[in-house]
Amino acid sequence: MIAAAANLEIGRSIIAGSITTNYHEQGEGPPVLLIHGSGPGVSAWANWRLNIGALAQRNRVIAPDLVGFGYTERPQGATYGKELWVAHMLDLMDALAIDQADMVGNSMGGGLAIAFALQHPERVRRLVLMGSVGISFPITPGLDAVWGYEPSIGAMRGLLDIFAHDRGLVSDELAELRYKASIKPGFQESFASMFPVPRQDGVDALATDELAIATLPHACLIIHGREDRVIPPDNARRLFDLIPDAELHMFGHCGHWTQIERVDRFNGLVAQFLHQ
Repeated sequence: MIAAAANLEIGRSIIAGSITTNYHEQGEGPPVLLIHGSGPGVSAWANWRLNIGALAQRNRVIAPDLVGFGYTERPQGATYGKELWVAHMLDLMDALAIDQADMVGNSMGGGLAIAFALQHPERVRRLVLMGSVGISFPITPGLDAVWGYEPSIGAMRGLLDIFAHDRGLVSDELAELRYKASIKPGFQESFASMFPVPRQDGVDALATDELAIATLPHACLIIHGREDRVIPPDNARRLFDLIPDAELHMFGHCGHWTQIERVDRFNGLVAQFLHQ
């Protein structure tokens, strides 16, 4: 069922496993799952709104809110982490009758895509990792600020300044919009429980053993912004060295928001890679 158009972050609803899941779907063709990151108040629409339509020209694009995020259910007593999120992704594919899909993962979503592809290799065709976690690294001040967010317009403005290299993308209006999203009932409560101090543990919990990553059989496109202050650009280089069938594209003058700061180039690179 499509929700009221007044809130574009709300799409369709489906039961995935036992979790009522909010997701967006556009287009026809080979399925692609867009897996969002872990910012406060984040949703699939906030992450992928500039990419869904472009990729839907040739693909069936699915962009879900992962359990505990956006407008997907927050089950009482849920233990958030890689195991739950990967299981939710699998349940969603089953609920949508998707046998195999390409996966595009942003930041935390990239780490989940890696874990999913290793646990369920037959369910994944190709991988795109953007500003990705998935390997262990010393937590950056930027990521520590993101995961340690305490709601205020000023704090949200500070995070947006960290995310985007292009200051022109950050406005008071956007900060207020994302702040309001972060304080919707249940949003901050679930978010605060996901990455408690010491937050280095959160980085390590999302990581996959590098020897396992080196066995990934899937073709993989790695995209990163050179000025990323949230996830180190060295992550991209390390993943490129580890994954046998990998391509690496690094954008200069670009922060953590590659899919927004380089939207046309990002959409073109991903579309070309998925249809090679």
